Amino acid sequence: MAVPLVQSYRVGRYIIGQKLRGNRRYPLVLMLEPLFRCNLACSGCGKIDYPDEILDKRLSVEECIGAAEECGAPIVSIAGGEPLIHKDMPEIVAGLVQRKRFVYLCTNALLLKKRMEDYQPSPYLTFSVHLDGNEHRHDDSVCQPGTYKRAAAAIREAVEKGFRVTVNCTLFQGEGAEEVANFLDDCKALGVEGVTISPGFNYERAPQQEVFIKRQASRQLFRDIFRIGKERKAKWKFNQSSLFLDFLAGNQTYQCTPWGNPTRNIFGWQKPCYLLVSEGYAPSFRALMEDTPWERYGVGNNSKCDQCQVHSGFEPTAVNDTFAHPLKALRVSLFGPKTRGPMAPDMPSSPPNPGSERPVFPLRVER
Repeated sequence: MAVPLVQSYRVGRYIIGQKLRGNRRYPLVLMLEPLFRCNLACSGCGKIDYPDEILDKRLSVEECIGAAEECGAPIVSIAGGEPLIHKDMPEIVAGLVQRKRFVYLCTNALLLKKRMEDYQPSPYLTFSVHLDGNEHRHDDSVCQPGTYKRAAAAIREAVEKGFRVTVNCTLFQGEGAEEVANFLDDCKALGVEGVTISPGFNYERAPQQEVFIKRQASRQLFRDIFRIGKERKAKWKFNQSSLFLDFLAGNQTYQCTPWGNPTRNIFGWQKPCYLLVSEGYAPSFRALMEDTPWERYGVGNNSKCDQCQVHSGFEPTAVNDTFAHPLKALRVSLFGPKTRGPMAPDMPSSPPNPGSERPVFPLRVER
């Protein structure tokens, strides 16, 4: 099992509680971005193209803990930027762990060996290390040679010291199924708890838009990857629900659930998710949930969303489907996603939205 029983139990109890209270919209994972500053300049990300006065901003310890309390999600994914740059990150993590939030500290691992002693192994803390494929793919993606080897060495050390460690992998244009399958074998050999994998989203600020995989090509790629896994009897571990993996392979027709993974960053609560940077910000979590026109987003509703298959939007949908159809989820968990035959119908694309061009800083913040 890729996720410990205590986490599965507590998250499951939280979801059941929300459903018993009749809440249709509730958060599952808080996407916390305490800073945008990073020590890499990845081709599929545009965070560091903000001016220095924005890159120098940080959420305080109180703001980070307050966001978790305000949101109430059982899981907090801390991203950025590079979180290990934040001088108060050990205190932020300790405060969240003390409140029994399951923290996924997302990092490129370049600073992990140096900063590892600032943290204590805990079932509530996971280092989520970003690796975009094998050594060549990853180093090319992050635009800096040698990063894969440094990250892999940090992973081994963290695992040896008893930390929970996962790999977060984003797939881009030009990936081959055999190549990705070999990478998943490598992750298994590293001893990580599991892999979070999904196709890259054409993030509006990304400097290289041509690197992103289109939706249909992505579905076929994941089918081919899972077929190879079955042929090898690889038993890869994923830090994701079985139905989300089935969705990636084109076997489920899902709409995204953007409120499932709300984002709090230095600008406020981002509408509607961390992937769309030009839609504005809400001053509070309550305002985000109540004032965001959710019906305007998602595949078929907004052209910006049409190519998206990212776990932050579709994993909450898959989790809801798991609770609605547990036997279907169990079947996929036991036998894996279907890799042959017709795919499920995809969501229809939407007409282009006026003004959907790449945004220009500054972004608006609602007060």
